Amino acid sequence: MQIKSYKLLVDDLSRQVRGAQFSQEQLALVMQVSQSQISRVLSGKGKRRTKLFDGLCIYMHNQIKGVTIHAVQESTEMLEAIASIWDGSTEQAQSIAIAIRGLKPLCNASERVK
Repeated sequence: MQIKSYKLLVDDLSRQVRGAQFSQEQLALVMQVSQSQISRVLSGKGKRRTKLFDGLCIYMHNQIKGVTIHAVQESTEMLEAIASIWDGSTEQAQSIAIAIRGLKPLCNASERVK
């Protein structure tokens, strides 16, 4: 298995961002960093992978492919949030699912900010 160089990974990420027509400002808002940090990552000015780079890769992958059940299971923060409010019943699970799905317009609104 061949491992891609950091520069090739940056090129792939930049291409995905352009293809999805995300602005650096939109990504900065979503990632809760400055636009200049996004710019540095997408330009490949860094010499190594960072948490921000990895986070952007995950975010873009999820935007393109969608979030998988496995990704949700790996998200300790998401699982802890649900566990903190769920009483374990089927009825409340359905209510929480409805509430979470109802958040989608709010999440999409942050992506439309330009």
